[in-house]
Amino acid sequence: MCSWCWGFRPTWLKLIELIPDSIEVKYILGGLAPDSIETMPEATVTAIQSHWRHITLELGTEFNFDFWSECKPRRSTYPACRAVIAAKKQNKEKAMVLGIQEAYYLQAKNPSNVDTLIAIASELKLDINLFKKDIEASATQKALIAQVKLAREWNVPGFPSLVLKTNKAIYPINVDYKDATITYRQIMNYLVL
Repeated sequence: MCSWCWGFRPTWLKLIELIPDSIEVKYILGGLAPDSIETMPEATVTAIQSHWRHITLELGTEFNFDFWSECKPRRSTYPACRAVIAAKKQNKEKAMVLGIQEAYYLQAKNPSNVDTLIAIASELKLDINLFKKDIEASATQKALIAQVKLAREWNVPGFPSLVLKTNKAIYPINVDYKDATITYRQIMNYLVL
């Protein structure tokens, strides 16, 4: 549910094609915003809409601004994070990430709502009963908190972030939103150290 992550997606897909199979890619959920039932303050709504406009101008990323009039936005990304963990148990982690992004940014659906996440899981042909059980499970919440903690331990400065972990060290990787080869070269340079 990070708009810059959505903007980075096309470049990320190109970067994934460049990265050799010998490098294991893992998705770590940073959490961003804990559970909340409070409607997002107007100042936050205005700020996020401004980010969307900036990303569109900078990267050409598409956003459906109907979200702001059709939904009651909440600053709560943990439900979506738990949905990714639950989907991973059914080998659909990446598909769930994309489903959440498309629902939020293109279809003006609120991924802070569990019913939206269940609808995405249904579209992905997940076992819905298992998904519902897993998204609410305490083990899923514990897994999320562990990932948030790991992101903090690795000093992840924001989202999206890339980190290269080797036997020698943990290296923060600068994200280039437009050119996958710049990020790829940085990764490869760290591997020869």
